[in-house]
Amino acid sequence: MDLDKLRVFHAVAEAGSFTRAGESLNLSQSAVSRQVSGLEESLSVPLFHRHARGLMLTEQGEILFKAVREILAKLTMAEARITESRERPRGPLRITTTIAFGSAWLAPRLKAFLDEYPLIELSLVLTDEELDLSMREADVAIRLIPPTQGDLIQRRLMSMRYHVFAAPSYLQLHGMPRKPEDLDGHRLVVFGDDARIPVPNVNWLLGVGLPDNETRKPFLKVNSTYAIFRAVQSGIGIGALPHYLNQETTNLVEVLPELVGPNVDVYFVYPEELRHSNRIAVFRDFILRKVEELAI
Repeated sequence: MDLDKLRVFHAVAEAGSFTRAGESLNLSQSAVSRQVSGLEESLSVPLFHRHARGLMLTEQGEILFKAVREILAKLTMAEARITESRERPRGPLRITTTIAFGSAWLAPRLKAFLDEYPLIELSLVLTDEELDLSMREADVAIRLIPPTQGDLIQRRLMSMRYHVFAAPSYLQLHGMPRKPEDLDGHRLVVFGDDARIPVPNVNWLLGVGLPDNETRKPFLKVNSTYAIFRAVQSGIGIGALPHYLNQETTNLVEVLPELVGPNVDVYFVYPEELRHSNRIAVFRDFILRKVEELAI
């Protein structure tokens, strides 16, 4: 199979039409159509169902699309490794991590990294979803759970503990809890049922100090750590947060400091194919240095 035809086929499968694929490839619609038809003739199978609303992959097309996507991802990785300068790291580096960690901790430190390595083109993707590194949705991930894929390399960065915080404005109105039982009369901000947070017993604050199987009623439920942080910061109520968030802002008050919540490990993760990437090596070493400065 001709690699150029496979690239065109991949673009058409992603775009869903010859015209849009041609625009992304800077080719005419007829040229794109000829390439796909030639590929179908060489394989003796149709790859697309053609209809008025666009194109849809056939069963054989789905099989080929998955294989071509993996091949092109590996070729991109190989190209990056071949062209990367060993003397001075350069080129694109796409980092993904959670919204809370990326916004409050990582983003403010990136200036120092880019000052040190100005030829690296850094992209930061903040999402609480897990991107597929093997498909090059990102080059590096900083995750709160270890990877399950066998082709990913992981390095444990640190452990995070959850503590209880409130804004000074909230405590002025509602008072400072002195013991866990006092939380019964306070407004608690917790995770909602749709939150995808890899933390064991994530809403432990609702049951602390109570008999087994009893829980408090939350005042506000949200679906992300950063949203809890911002809500607590605004004075809505009391919430459990990773300690680093308050270290970055220093405008919250720790409540019931004897209470320590779940322990969560943080991992630095990247694909096996990028093991020898200079860009990843220098970013990893930079993050490790910054983590050493972080007291949690």
